[in-house]
Amino acid sequence: METYSFLREFADSWMLLFLFTFFVGVIFWVFRPGASKEHEDIANIPFRNEDKPAGDQDETSPDATTKEAWK
Repeated sequence: METYSFLREFADSWMLLFLFTFFVGVIFWVFRPGASKEHEDIANIPFRNEDKPAGDQDETSPDATTKEAWK
């Protein structure tokens, strides 16, 4: 049997079955009971360690000119 034919038959049968099983497993893992807390924690990563939002600074303050120079 030729290599191409063997790989084609393998992909059409067993690999398709494996990938479908993997897909269903991932779907069950994502929507499992108790996963919502983990998903909430991951969704809030950008908001960690922020005490308050940045306020408007006076344009004449030294910090404002320094920050503008870095942009």
